[in-house]
Amino acid sequence: MKSHCRAVIIGGGVVGASVLYHLARIGWTDIVMLEKSELTSGSTWHAAGGMHTFNGEANISRLQKYTIDLYRELEAATGQSCSLHPNGGLMLAANQGELDSLKLICSRARYLGMETEMISLDEACAHNPLIDPKYFIGALWRADGGHCDPSGTTHAYVKAARQLGAEVNRFTRVLELNQRPDHSWDVVTDKGTIHTEHVVNCAGLWAREVGRMVGLDLPVLAMEHHYLLTEDIPELEGLPREIVNTTDYAGEIYMRQERRGALIGTYEPNGVVWAPTRTPDDFSMQLLPDDLERLAPHFEVGFRHFPALGRVGIKKAINGPFTFAPDGNPLVGPVRGLRNYWVACAVMAGFSQGGGIGLMLSRWMAENDPGQDIISMDVARFGGFATPKYTSRKVPENYARRFRLAYPNEELTAARPLRRSPIYDRLKAAGAVMGANFGLEHALWFAPPGVEPRETPTYRRSEAFPHVRAECHRVRTAVGLYETTNYGKYEVTGAGARAFLDRVFACSIPRPGRLALAPMLNPAGRIMGDLSIACLAPDRYLIIGSGFAEEFHMRWFWQQQPPADVFIRSAASTLAGFSIAGPNARALMRRLTRLDLSAEAFRLFDVRETAVGHAPAILSRAGFTGELGFEIWTTPDYFATLHDDILEAGLDLGLGYFGGRALSSLRLEKGYGSFNKDFRPDYTPAETGLDRFIDFAKPDFIGREAALAERASGPKRRFVVLEVAAGDADVVGYESIMQGATAVGYVTSGAYGHCVDKSLACGYVPAALANDGETFTIDIFGTPTQATIRTAPLYDPTGARLRG
Repeated sequence: MKSHCRAVIIGGGVVGASVLYHLARIGWTDIVMLEKSELTSGSTWHAAGGMHTFNGEANISRLQKYTIDLYRELEAATGQSCSLHPNGGLMLAANQGELDSLKLICSRARYLGMETEMISLDEACAHNPLIDPKYFIGALWRADGGHCDPSGTTHAYVKAARQLGAEVNRFTRVLELNQRPDHSWDVVTDKGTIHTEHVVNCAGLWAREVGRMVGLDLPVLAMEHHYLLTEDIPELEGLPREIVNTTDYAGEIYMRQERRGALIGTYEPNGVVWAPTRTPDDFSMQLLPDDLERLAPHFEVGFRHFPALGRVGIKKAINGPFTFAPDGNPLVGPVRGLRNYWVACAVMAGFSQGGGIGLMLSRWMAENDPGQDIISMDVARFGGFATPKYTSRKVPENYARRFRLAYPNEELTAARPLRRSPIYDRLKAAGAVMGANFGLEHALWFAPPGVEPRETPTYRRSEAFPHVRAECHRVRTAVGLYETTNYGKYEVTGAGARAFLDRVFACSIPRPGRLALAPMLNPAGRIMGDLSIACLAPDRYLIIGSGFAEEFHMRWFWQQQPPADVFIRSAASTLAGFSIAGPNARALMRRLTRLDLSAEAFRLFDVRETAVGHAPAILSRAGFTGELGFEIWTTPDYFATLHDDILEAGLDLGLGYFGGRALSSLRLEKGYGSFNKDFRPDYTPAETGLDRFIDFAKPDFIGREAALAERASGPKRRFVVLEVAAGDADVVGYESIMQGATAVGYVTSGAYGHCVDKSLACGYVPAALANDGETFTIDIFGTPTQATIRTAPLYDPTGARLRG
C-alpha cells in the first residue's frame, strides 16, 4: 500500500469505483481506493441493477444518460462484461395525474435528445405482455435504460482505473482521518497511514461513520428494501426479446425480467429504517431477514397488475439496506470548513447515476468546477437544519414516495414545521398555506375566511388559483405584505470587506446608503448567484439572496479564502424581514418611520438604518414585484411587534398578505428571473441578461476573463419570457420549446400572470431566435401550445411604478 498519494477514495462500491475511474481518466493516476472488505460488499452487490434516465431534473437525466452510455466504453476498454440488458423503460399511468406526469417527462425528453414517446396500452403490452391493461390509462416508453450486473459493472470501473494507474486496497479499514495544517490528510488504516491531498467519502452504508471521523453529521439513513425473484413464467417462453423494465406508479411497483422469471420490487409505506444510529463494522455481503408478511399487501398489488407473477412461485426474497438523503437525491461535493474533503454518498440509483457522479466530482476536484449545475445533488443543499432527527423523519417519507408523483404544488409534511419565524402562528391564523424552504416555513398563499387552507396536489391549476389572483391584484392596486424571512441573508464586515466583495462579485460595490444588484460568477463565467448587496458602512455589508442556497453561497464565500480582516456570517436566524409593495406602500411606510420617503429623498435602491414602528430596522427601497416597494429587516425579537405595527398602519389602505405563489406571478409579469429556477451555474451573464449589472471596467473579479470573452462573441442562447396560449394548465419547468419538429430550447419556470391575464413561461432559446414576437410551441401535457416571445415586460414596461 502506498504511503503518499494525491487522493484516497474510501469505499469500494459502484460510486467509489466510478470516482476512482474518472479521477484516473482525468489525469489523477496517483490515487488509492480503500475498501474495508470485498468490493461491492455493502449495498452494491445486492442491488437490482436497474438503469434508466427518468428524473425530474434535466441535468440529472443527462448524467444518467452519460452513465448508461459509459458502460459500453468500459466493456470495450477492459474486456470486463457489465452484462448489459438495454431493453428500455416503460412507465404506466393509472389516473390523470400520473398521465400528466408521463406527458411532462415526454416533453422534457425532446430537448434532452432522449428517445421517448407516449404509447397506447396495446403497445405497452407488446413491450411487456405481463401487464393487465385494465388497471391503466396510458404509458410512456423510453429507449434508454434496462439493467446490468452490479458486480461486473463495478469491476469494470475498477479494472479501467487500474489500467490507468490507480491502486485498489481491499480488506483495508480506515480508522482515522486527521487533517494537517496545510489541509492535506493523514488517512490512518489498519495497514498503515497514507498521506494524501484529498479524501473522498464514498463509503455508502458507512458514509455517516466516515463523516463522523471529521466531525460531520451527514444527513444519510439506510432503509430496508425488498425485491422478489419469481420462478419461471410460462408467458415469457418464446419471446423474441426481454420484456421492458416497467414502473407502475399506482402500484408502487417496479419489475423486470430475470432470466425466465421476473424481479419485482416495491417502495412500501411505513418502510423500516436499518441501523438508525450506527452501521455495524462487520456487515459485509449480508442480507437482512425478509419481512414478507408485512409486505404481502404491497406485492399483491403487483400480482394483480401483472397477473402472471401471481401464478408462479417465489424463488428468492432479497432484503438489503440502501442509503438515502432526506430528499432522495445523492450528496455530492465539497464540505464547507473541511478543505479537500469530498463526499459522494446516498446514491440510491447507483447504476443510473454513478457514472455521472464520478464525472462531475472528478471535474470538481481537478478543475474546481463540476462543469454543470448539480445543485439538486450538491451536499450544500442541506444546512444545519438537517439534523439526525430531521433525517430520521424525512428519509422514510421519501422512501415511501419513491414511485409516487411529486406534484409541483404538493408540500410534504414529515419533520414540519421545523424552522418557524416569530409570526408563523399569526400567518397560519390568517389562512396561510405553508411551504418549506431550507427547513423554514413560509406562506405560499392565503385562504380567505370560509375557505379551507389546503390545496389538492395537481399538475393543473388548483383551487388556490382565484385566491392567488386576489393577492396579485391587491399588490397592483393597493398594498401587499410578504414575509421575506426565508431569503438568504449574509453579513460581511471588516476592514477588508469591500475589497473582498469587489473581487467576489461582478458588479460595482455600492457606496454607503445604497444597494446594488449583484451577479456572482465562477471562473468559467457562469452564474453562481443573483444577489443584492446593501452597503451599511464602508466596512459593513448586508447581502440578500435565495434562502435555499444559504449553505451553497456560504461555502462559495469560504472557498474564496477571505483574508483575516474579513468576517462572513449567515444572518438566516438573526434577521427577519418583510416586503411591502403596491401603490399605497409609501403612504403606509410614512406612518411607521420619520424618514423622508419621497421619491427624490429615498430613491430606488437607497438603504438606511432607522426605526420602523417600534423596531430598529434596515429599510431599503427595493422589491421583486415591479411595484413601488420597501424591504424591512429587523431582529427576531422585534419581528412580531413590527408585523402588528404594519397591519395597524395599513388598515385603511387596503393592506393584505400575499405569498410565494403571487410573488412568482408578479415577477414573471415583469420578466424577472429567479436564481435556481431560471439562473443557475449552467448559464452565463449574457445568456441570463445579468451582464447589464456587471462592471466590466473593474480590473479584477472572479469570472472577468470569461465574461469579457462572451461579451465579445455574444451569447449562444438567451433567457426569454413567453406568452403562452394555455388552457387549464401552465408550464411546470423543463418542457421543450419547439419550432416545428425541432426542440430549440426549454422552459425554466412559469405561472399565470393574473394582472395581465396571460399564462407566462421563462426559458432559453438560441440567441438568433430571441426576438420579440417569435413564435414556438410548448407541449403542455400532450397539447402543443403556442408560445410567443415578449421582450418587454408585460406589466409596466417602462418601470414607472417601480420608480414612482
